[in-house]
This record gives sequence, structure tokens and C-alpha cells, in this order.
Amino acid sequence: MLFLFTLAVVSLIPGFVPPPNIQELFASYGKPKDLPPFAIIKEFDTPVQKPSVAIREVEKPKRFVCKSCNTNEQRTLAFLQDKGIRDKNALATILGNIRQESTFVPNVCEGGARTSFGGCRSGGYGLIQWTCDSRYHGLGKHANRIGKDPSTLDAQLSYMLTEGQWKRIESRMKTPGKSIDRYMNYAYSWIGWGHHGARTSYAHDYARKFTWDS
Repeated sequence: MLFLFTLAVVSLIPGFVPPPNIQELFASYGKPKDLPPFAIIKEFDTPVQKPSVAIREVEKPKRFVCKSCNTNEQRTLAFLQDKGIRDKNALATILGNIRQESTFVPNVCEGGARTSFGGCRSGGYGLIQWTCDSRYHGLGKHANRIGKDPSTLDAQLSYMLTEGQWKRIESRMKTPGKSIDRYMNYAYSWIGWGHHGARTSYAHDYARKFTWDS
């Protein structure tokens, strides 16, 4: 394009006669006299090809499922994995403890009565049987803060992982590769049970039932 521009300018010089091959070139663009001074001749548009960008899919971490579990068990398993607990034995230990404490019934009062949060007058209440005043009323305050009913699974799962007792063992429960017995030792300082019961057997049962989500 610079070459044609130069010819266009030079052709304006009096007495200039372009060579024959150049005359033919001008003929394809118009005679020199038809060109305004310092005309810029546009040869052609070259389409700009955008570089292709390869999009790499981020592989999602594998998740455990429990197809033979009830709805509350399945929701609890999914919730814990969403919060970063990935080890099968750690997950099984937590579910085993909840099963021992409440059989996954969030509105159960100690002794078996099904009641609202305010209707449990003594003993433990909920998924892990919150008993002492500070933990029991802590559930009510937390539920009120997040706008949920303290008698529901969602409110209690949310509260469960905010307590100081849980925070003390959280990093250990998120550390993979330990046995159920080891995770169960950590869980004692979280729940502080008075009766061990079948929680360890339940944990092993869950570990056998967990499978990778396909």
C-alpha cells in the first residue's frame, strides 16, 4: 500500500510518465489525475483470524453417595462434603455419631419425644442432642440469625459446624487417611457422649455403604 501511495504522489509531478507496467497498475485503480493529492489507496481488507482458545474443564472432586441411606442421611453426607470433609472414614464417623444420638431426627428430644425446639424441657435435643444450656440456646440463636427453624435439619447442620467444640477438631476431621477409631477419638471431644453405644458399629456400616458417585 505504501508503494501505491508513493506512485500516487509522484504521478502529480508535471511531465511524469509512469512506465507501461505501472500504467497498467494505475488503470486498475483509476488514472493518476483522478486521485486526490496524497490519496491512500486501499488494496483489500484482510480478515483478522482470532486465535482459538482451548477451554479446560475443571475436574470436580469425587463425592461419596449412600444410595441405601434415608433422605436426612443423604443430605447430611452431601452437606459435610460441601464443607470440605472428604475422607470416607471421617464422614462415616460423623454420620455414625448422629445416628447414635438422634437417628437423624432433628426434632427429637432426649427420651424419644418429637417436639419443637421450645417444647424440649429437659435433656438433649436435635441431631447431636445438644444438652447444656449454652449449646442448646446457641442453636436457637443461630437459627434465628440465619432465618431458619431450629427444629429443622438445615438449621442444625449449619449450627453444628459453627460451634467451638467442632472447630477444635475440624482440621483433624478434614485430614484424610485415618482410621474410624482415630476419627472417633476426635469426635468425643466434639460431642462429649456419656454412653458410647453403637456409634462405632454404625460408622463402619456407613463406610461399607458409601460408594463413589458415578
